[in-house]
Amino acid sequence: MNKKVIVFGGGTGLSCLLKGLKKFPVEISAVVSVCDDGGSTGKLRDEFDILAVGDIRRVLISLSDTESKIEELLNYRFKSGGSLDNHTVGNILLTAATEISGSVIGGIDLLGKVLNLEGKILPFTESNINLFGEMEDGSVVEGEHNITESSKKIKRVFYKDIPVINNKLLKEIKNSDLIVFSMGSLFTSIIPCLLSEQVINAIDDSNAKIIYTCNLFTQPGETDNYKVSDHLKILNSYLGKRKINTVICNSGKIKKEIANRYLTKEQKDIVKLDYDESISNVNNIIYEDLVVIENGYLRHDSLKLAYLIFSTLIR
Repeated sequence: MNKKVIVFGGGTGLSCLLKGLKKFPVEISAVVSVCDDGGSTGKLRDEFDILAVGDIRRVLISLSDTESKIEELLNYRFKSGGSLDNHTVGNILLTAATEISGSVIGGIDLLGKVLNLEGKILPFTESNINLFGEMEDGSVVEGEHNITESSKKIKRVFYKDIPVINNKLLKEIKNSDLIVFSMGSLFTSIIPCLLSEQVINAIDDSNAKIIYTCNLFTQPGETDNYKVSDHLKILNSYLGKRKINTVICNSGKIKKEIANRYLTKEQKDIVKLDYDESISNVNNIIYEDLVVIENGYLRHDSLKLAYLIFSTLIR
């Protein structure tokens, strides 16, 4: 029987990880943060009172076994200047599937049958709740989009309402062999999945190893000047009794001109490994060359990263 791996996260980081992991003999459950309220997703949330569908769409595509043209179709973004402007085909289809089935989980199942998914997708919550951020200056910002766009540094994130957690998700956590926190926005993609006492208790009740796959770059306003140890400290502070066992981080060299481009255009800096401080916050560090260039952007090598994750299951 294949080992059970449950992955928490959102955005392109989670999608990148899952594209590689689905090629290995494991049972995948992807837990998606659903508090995005910007762009196409935000418009659909407001109009249809549904969960954020953008990250779910990305995960559906990353776990699907379909032709590349289908992926291109689902990611197609209208540029009409009208009511469809900026909406993606996948977001609209997932909204329709949710309306037809009566729930976002039903919508995922319906669209998943068409896409022949190689894994399960579980929204962190079925509550249509907003994320709040308390900033370092004491001010409070409402909404993931506004938190991300704020120039102020984040102190913590929270929900005002208690999120309703599906029992299926809690069962998947407790029965998992490996829990993975993917690379992605630390405060707005990963930590939102940990803002539930039920989820933390389920992690504490599991026997699973816990892995964190660290980001290549810092994020403005979220993780400025963060090293690997800073990411570990923050994540561990939101966890309960059980903390991260292993961190996977990049040792690959990034060309100076590319690093400068990210710094000047996006205010992003390379996340450096401070080994001594990191090893005091985790049991094991896997330090490997993981960087590749895709369409001009630096990404994790999804296949190599997945191999490193899988290897921890067979040790």
